[in-house]
Amino acid sequence: MDTILLNGRPVSISLLEKLKGRINKLSTNNVVPKLAAILVGNDPASQVYVNSKKKVFENHGCRSETFHFSSNFNQQEIIDLIEKLNQDDQIHGILIQLPLPKTLDSKKILNSVLPEKDVDGFHPFNLGSLLEGNPTFIPCTPNGILEIFKFYEIQVSGRHVVIIGRSNIVGKPLFALLAQKFEIGNATVTLCHTGTKNLKKHILEADILIAAVGSPKMIDGKMIKEGVDIIDVGINRIDDGSSKGYHLVGDVDTDSVLGVANSVTPVPGGVGPMTITMLLHNTVVSAERCRELELSK
Repeated sequence: MDTILLNGRPVSISLLEKLKGRINKLSTNNVVPKLAAILVGNDPASQVYVNSKKKVFENHGCRSETFHFSSNFNQQEIIDLIEKLNQDDQIHGILIQLPLPKTLDSKKILNSVLPEKDVDGFHPFNLGSLLEGNPTFIPCTPNGILEIFKFYEIQVSGRHVVIIGRSNIVGKPLFALLAQKFEIGNATVTLCHTGTKNLKKHILEADILIAAVGSPKMIDGKMIKEGVDIIDVGINRIDDGSSKGYHLVGDVDTDSVLGVANSVTPVPGGVGPMTITMLLHNTVVSAERCRELELSK
């Protein structure tokens, strides 16, 4: 079996091309989609990620401003800034870069973002709307996975999807999305986690396997059934002797599943490019809604 590599880059390029016209239309009405990114601490990966987001936004006619706090910064001052950004009509999306330092109350900070500016889709209101079947903002990584399914015409309806990982960022939203009667959905979904007994049994039953646990190469070709479609969300740094000092691997041992799986997302280059693209998409949607609201007044 020839395993298809589900590269995220062509999917991202296609979506960005579609967004171009919408961004230009907003621009003619003097509206420029703008993201406010809040970064706390000096985590190198988070800094690289925020800078990448800024670059993508600016390269596509949008704006991104970063507000950087030290890790020992007063939590209330961060919340005060968020409340100020909530009232700023020039800001269409607010991103809290995760993870936050453990000294901060992540839930309180995330929940202080207005739902209509929560372009990451993490606010309880937006998560509840998604579960209800009427999503306002779909979290970026799950939304990117849906677009990968759509682009590569991977059948989801009627199949057994096994998700490994129950985070609010990936696992739980995907469970809610894929189990419902959406265009990409209507599947039977099993959500596995650290309390799941006989994990290998569940993995072997998957028609579609989504790994999002952050455990390097925990899944190999001996654990999957032939013809499975695999989405590898994991991004794990492995130290090595290269000039960079490390290389990235997923939760799936990609080499070992080649020839067994029908398809698999590579790491890097699979799901990763989609996350930032969907963040831009959600920010453009927010700007369009703000414009419609202004016209209705």
